[in-house]
Amino acid sequence: MSGAGEYLSDLRQAIGSRPIIVAGACVIVRDEEGRVLLQHRCDDGSWDLIGGSMEPGETFEQTVRREAYEEIGVEIGSLEVFEVYSGRDFFHKYPNGDQVYHVGVAFQTHDFRGTPQPDKYEVDEVGFFSIDSLPPAVKRSALLHLEHLRQRERS
Repeated sequence: MSGAGEYLSDLRQAIGSRPIIVAGACVIVRDEEGRVLLQHRCDDGSWDLIGGSMEPGETFEQTVRREAYEEIGVEIGSLEVFEVYSGRDFFHKYPNGDQVYHVGVAFQTHDFRGTPQPDKYEVDEVGFFSIDSLPPAVKRSALLHLEHLRQRERS
């Protein structure tokens, strides 16, 4: 079975940078103080939630657990579905020109093991932030999830 990188690379060879739909998952990881864990991405310099593209045959839960371990060395425990996402708000154009519409599941959890450490390949920095005091350059899709979280907490 090929991984998501190989799968997407093969697709890109066939269609170029045109927009494609890519399934994936992300997770809002929160510490005991309620702060959210963000990662600073090497590819575009944005802060983002932990997550990524689904590999062939993978479930959404497996995707988010794999991504958390690969990118920041954290094992995720129990997960709660936070929201399903799709549409124009989740369009992204990568620095290399590739265009995607992300569709997937956002989870949330307080249950994780390990100290977040960036892999230095995809992620160069990690940190916990108050939802009301986020760093600059947070990815638009992450801001949408966090705004939904803020709204839920206020209601």
